[in-house]
Amino acid sequence: MLEDNVLERDDLAPEDLEGPQFAPTSYGPDTGPDTAMRAPSPRENPAAKRPASPEAARPTAKERRTGFLHRRPVISAIGALLLAVTLGSGYVYLDQARHFESTDDAFIAARQSPLAPKVSGYLTSVPVTDNQHVKAGDVIARIDDRDYRTALEQAESQVAAAQANIDNISAQLDVQQAQIAANQAQVDQAQATLVFAEQQAARYEHLEQTGYGSVQNAQQYTSQLHQQQAALASAQATLKLAQQQVEALKAQRNSAVASLGQAKAQRDQAQLNLSYTTVTAAESGRVVNLSAAVGQFVQPGTNLTMFVPDEIWVTANFKEIQLRHMRPGDPVTLAIDAYPDRIIHGHVDSVQPGSGTAFSLLPAENATGNYVKIVQRVPVKIVMDNPPTDVALGPGMSVVPTARVDLTPSLYERLRRSL
Repeated sequence: MLEDNVLERDDLAPEDLEGPQFAPTSYGPDTGPDTAMRAPSPRENPAAKRPASPEAARPTAKERRTGFLHRRPVISAIGALLLAVTLGSGYVYLDQARHFESTDDAFIAARQSPLAPKVSGYLTSVPVTDNQHVKAGDVIARIDDRDYRTALEQAESQVAAAQANIDNISAQLDVQQAQIAANQAQVDQAQATLVFAEQQAARYEHLEQTGYGSVQNAQQYTSQLHQQQAALASAQATLKLAQQQVEALKAQRNSAVASLGQAKAQRDQAQLNLSYTTVTAAESGRVVNLSAAVGQFVQPGTNLTMFVPDEIWVTANFKEIQLRHMRPGDPVTLAIDAYPDRIIHGHVDSVQPGSGTAFSLLPAENATGNYVKIVQRVPVKIVMDNPPTDVALGPGMSVVPTARVDLTPSLYERLRRSL
């Protein structure tokens, strides 16, 4: 029966051995360890090793932390170092980023324009090709100029005829001045003769009255006096007519001078029309989208090609909330999408006084209907300080500008400078 009891205890679980029925039993003097079952000691009892409850068996957070730090001191130090480096790097990055403003809504701009002739005719030469770079004064196209040369020669002939007419009238004026001088001499002669005739008439009239002269002589010299008076009046009239003829010639000369001016204007216009037969570039730039061809008949205003000048800039559409510290003259770094390995430096030239939509063809009308506030974009003109000359840059190419709005050194720059 004791053996059965021992077997039954061996079949029980450790937690089933707790209770009063399994308490140690006292044996008599005849009972020894060989004949009776010995009660297990607390050190040998498995139930004594188990905690009273699961909560009591769990370690506290402090014990767990202390235990991890004690078990993994190197990993803990590396983790703390990485955390400190991450926080420091994040602060340095944010401090560096607040010194700059950037946008991807930016494009190269230029004042491109079409080239067109001012006169009509057939094209005889087109010495340029697509995308060719030309300098100021280089020939883009030539128009047949034979008709315009003929018109110029005719205008020059009219100028020569008008000038000859002026010279003829000027010669007539010189002749008329000589005629006036001759007429003036005749007037002076008639006046002198009239004075003598007056003296003779007075003398013979006195002799006739005193009886020392005849009546016939008195009448004769009185008649001569009247003749001399008439001759003087005729000479004076001739002189006046000659003088008036001078005024007429001067009027004719003024008319001839006006005709000469008109002929010269026609000649200058003919020269301009002849010069218009050669279409040239007004400034340095590139020929784009060339459509002119030899033998083509063109009219004034016909588009021959598009011309893109060398003067280009960047129009960056920054958000209005990015303009707080942006001012003209701020340095800008430009990254062109077509040439990502090129870094171009520039500066802010000006900020448009108004958003882009305010100057569009159909500006937004916010005074009607429901209103939803949207951050507007404002065009900013950026001028390149060192534009590349070995690559083609043109309107519409995408650029990513980064403007420095705070010129004070950042923490990163100070650290880099100190290192």
